[in-house]
Amino acid sequence: MDEGNFQAYEDEIQALEEEIRLLTEEYEEMRQESTFFSDEDILNSIKSLQEETRGETEGRESLSDLKAQLESLQRDVSFLTAFTGFHFTSHSKKTVEKTKNRTVQKYRVSGKCYSLSFQLEFQLLEMQNNEKVSTVVSDLSIIMESKEDSNMSKFVSSAEERGDLQSFFISLSTYAEWYEHRRHTFLHFKAKYPDIVTLPEGLLGDFIILRNPKVSGFELMIVWKIHLDEEGTTTPVLDLLPKVPEQVMEQRMTTVENIPGSFRSMLRLFGIEAAIENLISVLGSEK
Repeated sequence: MDEGNFQAYEDEIQALEEEIRLLTEEYEEMRQESTFFSDEDILNSIKSLQEETRGETEGRESLSDLKAQLESLQRDVSFLTAFTGFHFTSHSKKTVEKTKNRTVQKYRVSGKCYSLSFQLEFQLLEMQNNEKVSTVVSDLSIIMESKEDSNMSKFVSSAEERGDLQSFFISLSTYAEWYEHRRHTFLHFKAKYPDIVTLPEGLLGDFIILRNPKVSGFELMIVWKIHLDEEGTTTPVLDLLPKVPEQVMEQRMTTVENIPGSFRSMLRLFGIEAAIENLISVLGSEK
């Protein structure tokens, strides 16, 4: 074999080795990407592809079925979003460890619950013993965006320590629903009574101020806190703080002192919106 032919074979071997290396890298990338989907997702995708290759008629039926399934899933997602307030914007899953009876997967999830954004990272350990499957959440990390820093930070720390995702989502849904309810209530009264209602901290603040433009210096501050304890229990706390000019205070001392107590009584009897509405009506009638 002359030197030219030997060099040609050598070049071909090197090219094949390079092609094998590239194919190996591509396979590893595809294998890593496949871990973002469950085995059921992969099997369903394969089944869908097989159905599409069975012929034009069968293919049309398959696409029609898939479209109906997709529409059904979209309706289910819309219902769950409206019912719970949760809207997930991103999700990833990576298999860290997998044996016959043990699987460890790392999750990253982000989204919103009503207007509150959140990000989660955690590991899920699945262990199979005979026919029973048990799961354990570990390394839970939660990032929340909320102005209720003192309440939320304590709750988040407690949830991370317990690793209880179900309780976290239930508690967050209740808290965020109250948060959203307060925002809509403030917006409603500001739009309905622009001359009386002011929002010094905007719609995300925890108080509004009521002023009668005809009575200088007289104002009522409605404070609406949303308390979230470490166990995840949400409690709305409302109170009324009057600011009264000295001359009015002297004339109506007893009436002014009774305003906060009367407001709390209206809250118990009529609810939040009706109590605020009645208070604005009384304030607007003062001259």
